[in-house]
Amino acid sequence: MFRKLMLLTTALVTLGTSMAAAETKVLKYTHYQPGRPDQPKHAAALAFEKCVEDTTDGSIDVQIFPAGQLGNATTALEGLRLGTLEMAVVHDGGISSVYRPFDVFALPYIFPDHETAYKVLDGAFGKEFADAMREETGIRLLAYADNGIRHFTNSKHPIKTPGDMKGLKMRVQPAPVFISLVESLGASASAIDWAELPAALAQGTVDGQENGVTNIMAASLYQSQKYATLDGHVYSLHAYLIGDTFYEGLTDVEKKAIDSCVVQARDIHRDMTRAQDLSAQKVLTEAGMEVYVPTAEEIAAFRDIAQPAVQKQLEGSIGAEWVSKLLKAAAGAQANSQ
Repeated sequence: MFRKLMLLTTALVTLGTSMAAAETKVLKYTHYQPGRPDQPKHAAALAFEKCVEDTTDGSIDVQIFPAGQLGNATTALEGLRLGTLEMAVVHDGGISSVYRPFDVFALPYIFPDHETAYKVLDGAFGKEFADAMREETGIRLLAYADNGIRHFTNSKHPIKTPGDMKGLKMRVQPAPVFISLVESLGASASAIDWAELPAALAQGTVDGQENGVTNIMAASLYQSQKYATLDGHVYSLHAYLIGDTFYEGLTDVEKKAIDSCVVQARDIHRDMTRAQDLSAQKVLTEAGMEVYVPTAEEIAAFRDIAQPAVQKQLEGSIGAEWVSKLLKAAAGAQANSQ
């Protein structure tokens, strides 16, 4: 009798353990910055992990894979669509490879400051854009965060006017819109993946690149780039993405946890990146770079050349609708802040 009771007890414990394991949903989460808490993406990921697991009492197990451990952005986005990956924080250029309208955010010199960008992204335009992306790709865009305001750097000479770009070989993201941006200013553009960029700069394959200070510091690009021009040509984005099939398979409580915790992660990500953006001159100077801050008139000279060229390219590649809507939303946000 005792033996039967022991066997029954063991079976019940095993069954209970198996049921608990079956109920736990694994959320694999990848991003592309080093796995250190001083990196905005990773600090945000750690906060998201704790928030989700605490809020759901462990029914979702968040597993973080930093520094592109699960493959490049294209691989991650395909994983979200196929259901082999649950969540990723991906930069704008990578997203454009599966949803071309994301290129619209590369329209240069459209956001004068962070506050204007947040109003547009967190408002009606941002929601409409996310809904359209989900419908076409099966990837749900949960939140927009900063990838840093993009600036030009190079190893040859200071860039103060569009004419200073002529003759430079510049690395850009693998997205046609960034090629149009650089070439409109007279430089030649080379599309090089992020992981290959430090080597390309060190070896002189390209003379320069364009990125935010967070990425310049994270990849130690200052080691091969002497000159930086803080023109702020593009407000670059990271997007918090989740496979829609996975999301729809969650309980209402779990969905609410994801939705609320991603806002917490987004705000940490934004705050850390914005702080570096606002201290770009100091940070890059201390890293040994020669930093130039253009005047409003000099930035206008860049805008007058680059914006019409990129707008024309965008209207040809993604159509005029999203371009028009973004310009209208940005103008409205600026008017409301004045």
